[in-house]
Amino acid sequence: MRLYETEIFGRVPASAPKVTWRVTGTEPAAREGTVSIKRVTGTLGEGAAAPRIPLTLYTPATAKGRVPVILLMNFGGGAGPAPAAGVPSGEPPVAADILARGWGYATIAYQDIQPDRRSSLDEGVIALARAAGQPPGPGDWGAIGAWAWGISRTIDYLETDALVNAQRIAVFGHSRLGKTALWAAANDMRIAAVFSSCAGEMGSALSRRDWGETVDDMTQNFPWWFSGTFQKWAGRWNEMPVDAHMLIALSAPRPVFLTGGTKDQWADPVGAYLAAVAAGPVYRLLGGKDLGVAPPQPPLDTPLTGGDIGWHYHTGAHAATPEDWKAFLVFLGKYFP
Repeated sequence: MRLYETEIFGRVPASAPKVTWRVTGTEPAAREGTVSIKRVTGTLGEGAAAPRIPLTLYTPATAKGRVPVILLMNFGGGAGPAPAAGVPSGEPPVAADILARGWGYATIAYQDIQPDRRSSLDEGVIALARAAGQPPGPGDWGAIGAWAWGISRTIDYLETDALVNAQRIAVFGHSRLGKTALWAAANDMRIAAVFSSCAGEMGSALSRRDWGETVDDMTQNFPWWFSGTFQKWAGRWNEMPVDAHMLIALSAPRPVFLTGGTKDQWADPVGAYLAAVAAGPVYRLLGGKDLGVAPPQPPLDTPLTGGDIGWHYHTGAHAATPEDWKAFLVFLGKYFP
């Protein structure tokens, strides 16, 4: 944890603002009486211009008590451009199945927490946490750290909601938000399970594979995602004191489900599979079950859901596919009966 804080993602400052949550609307019998929809707003800090995080919670309308919830951190939000087609920005493709299982789901958008652009270190919650005129420090948190912090602040609210079983909250993120979901779970033991979709370099895929997107690409193209100290690992990823299997293992023995696509070699799905295998010893050490297979790769489109690490290598693109989601629900069903 200390290595990831000091060398990769940065540390959450003690001056991070308080988030105050307020219910703004309810529909107890929406969509022909099948779902209860609650809209909640989180305010970061104080003042009329304080940033706000819209949260929407969907639970079965007929639920008799608290239900497990899958929290989706989606793209969109803030002043950023609309998400591209196929990028998660709304409800999951298996929403009806989730509700039929007696579970709920909730959605937030990442740029409502922290903008995703090169200038973002002077915006959003990162700027709110610094004194006026104070420049970013080399060990300060980057955007991934801020988004992960936002997941935890959202769970602060979910813990208080009478519809939510706070012991059974899973978190979903895709691509850069798949990295975020893994880092959030490493920091927050309240996260009971993780679905990290196509998280790639500095997420679920091994940097030392040197395949597709690399540490060098990350430091050049997305420096604001990380702490300033991460820059020193450009060209030196074999010397980094951490790699993806360690980030996955920081959730052990809690369940983690990983995915990749055949047409997404930039995110190195084979590297993610190998990282899942390499995280296995920590799961076994802590009394959990590993992936259950060893290299070479299992067949395509064949989900592995028997262990506490799950894996699905789908035919197709950089996406969280309906098939990925269906496999994740089977995987999660072992923990959220």
